[in-house]
Amino acid sequence: MSLSPEWQRIELLTACLSAQRRGEPIDEALQQRLRDAHARVVGVRQESKWRALAEGAGLSALDQDILACVAGPDAEPRIGWVYQELQPGVGSPYPTAALVRELLFLEQDEAPAFHARLADAAPLRRCGLLDPVAELYQPLRVTARTRSALLGWPALPPAPPPGAVELPVRASWDEIVLPAGCRRALHELLAWVRERDRVERDWGARASGGPIALFCGPSGTGKTFAAEVLAHALGYRLLRADLGLLVSKYVGETEKNLNALLDAVDGEPVVLLFDEADSLFGRRGEIKDARDRYANMEVSHLLTRIELHRGPCILTSNLRQHLDTAFVRRFHAVIEFPRPDARARAALWQLHLPPRAPHAADVSAQQLGESVALSGGQIRNAALRAALLASAEAAPIGLAHLARAVWTELAKDGRELSPAMLGSLAAQLQEADA
Repeated sequence: MSLSPEWQRIELLTACLSAQRRGEPIDEALQQRLRDAHARVVGVRQESKWRALAEGAGLSALDQDILACVAGPDAEPRIGWVYQELQPGVGSPYPTAALVRELLFLEQDEAPAFHARLADAAPLRRCGLLDPVAELYQPLRVTARTRSALLGWPALPPAPPPGAVELPVRASWDEIVLPAGCRRALHELLAWVRERDRVERDWGARASGGPIALFCGPSGTGKTFAAEVLAHALGYRLLRADLGLLVSKYVGETEKNLNALLDAVDGEPVVLLFDEADSLFGRRGEIKDARDRYANMEVSHLLTRIELHRGPCILTSNLRQHLDTAFVRRFHAVIEFPRPDARARAALWQLHLPPRAPHAADVSAQQLGESVALSGGQIRNAALRAALLASAEAAPIGLAHLARAVWTELAKDGRELSPAMLGSLAAQLQEADA
């Protein structure tokens, strides 16, 4: 059923308010049209998408009136132009709380109940239907959820909260190469997220935060990639905490920033990732001065706050021993990501070499896996570099391209290199250099 009666009623309300402000009586014909529109609105709210939204969020009739007034400019732009005329000092086509109160012709004794419906704990805000505002004369806006549910607009993903960056979620279980024990631990973590509500609600387990997991291991072994796989399996967003924005040199700011981030995603379908968490959750040191005492208090606060967070939280670390041991004991899972062995490296080469690219006859994923001890991240980079080198020469991917690509990856470590480190690919590198 069309929601046009809602917008017609709002237009009639604006006409009545305009007449009242001019000191003119509201004629009987206009009042009758408003009564007829109100009757149609009651019918619409019983049979349209309004009903599902109202029942799901527990909206009262006043809540629905407020939401209709605020959504009006999005549904019918002409309503926004009239709002601007009715609140000339605001400069917005969206109504302030003061204007909505006037439009609904609420008496003075009804004002407390009206403003209570705009409080943070009330359904409109608690269910994410209205954007939060603090001032009586600040414009109100409906959220993307309301526009999608009520107006049929395409649902847009919400912007990541301050202090976080959203990462793409495309990877699946088929794309991750890990030992059986590591994969089993990841599946157990997945079960923790999926089954916790039932275990707490139906089986009477004590409610807890988390789950919190530590992924530790050398760089390039798939820790961040595994977080993406979990988010994909859950159908969750993956948000990486931006430590540059969270950590502050000013007293109390780091805690404030982290609290705001965790509050924003608490209970939401989000996997929160802290890459290289050593810098945020490092060991507490010996107290030598006031700054050391504060630093220890800061870490203690962070440990406690993240433990209370309700939602999957993953911390990665290249060096597990750098993390505070008191915190590590509170993890629900600690998963070690080892460097891949020859068999795993062969599987990674098979996975990362472009499947539709032409290959020289002597290119073998098994040989590549046995030749050089690279991490998964290094193999991914080397496979792409070799493909680019081959494409630039309009040639199939050959061992010479792969040798040059692997050599470049090894050089990134800053250590002294020897062709012997390439194993069976060494001869190919020497031929390319010649």
